Amino acid sequence: MEAAKAYCDTVLIEEMVEGEDLRLIVINYRLIAAAVRRPAHIIGDGRSSIEQLISSQSERRSAATGGESSIPLDAETERTVRSAGYTFADVLEDGKEIRVRRTANLHTGGTIHDVTDIVHPKLVDAAISAARAINIPVVGIDLMIKSPQNPEYAFIEANERPGLANHEPQPTAERFVDLLFPLSMPAGARVSAREAQKNE
Repeated sequence: MEAAKAYCDTVLIEEMVEGEDLRLIVINYRLIAAAVRRPAHIIGDGRSSIEQLISSQSERRSAATGGESSIPLDAETERTVRSAGYTFADVLEDGKEIRVRRTANLHTGGTIHDVTDIVHPKLVDAAISAARAINIPVVGIDLMIKSPQNPEYAFIEANERPGLANHEPQPTAERFVDLLFPLSMPAGARVSAREAQKNE
């Protein structure tokens, strides 16, 4: 607190909550996709240094995402590695897994894991309620959770540019097009959508 006050008289303290990062995609106030996002990590081979493992993993992530995701060898990565008790020069034992970033941002090497079929209904309700409260029909609601199947959560943020392409195989792009051009939907689907909205 005192260190922060050296920069500004007003200090905002945020609650720190441990768990996994869950992104719920809500389109037209209905859940379309849910995914757990995990920070970049590496697995030791007993031969390579941690810096080499990070570089190799980063190259694979960059190739798999067309250059959109890589793990920077910066001060934050070094701090995360040190907090696990290692340095960049250390050789990680075979099979040992450590996180090398604290946050699950995809552009810094994080990974995304679809959990749409198992996400707890209370988490879905929380996401839809948040979308309605801010009146944004296409939004990514981020929650900190213990498990996708556990109803407990802490709200992180709402993102109006949620990166729909990251959530395959879920039909995020199709539902976005349906929202923009409702008459392009098959007649039966339009009727079902209207009935679902009436019942909400």
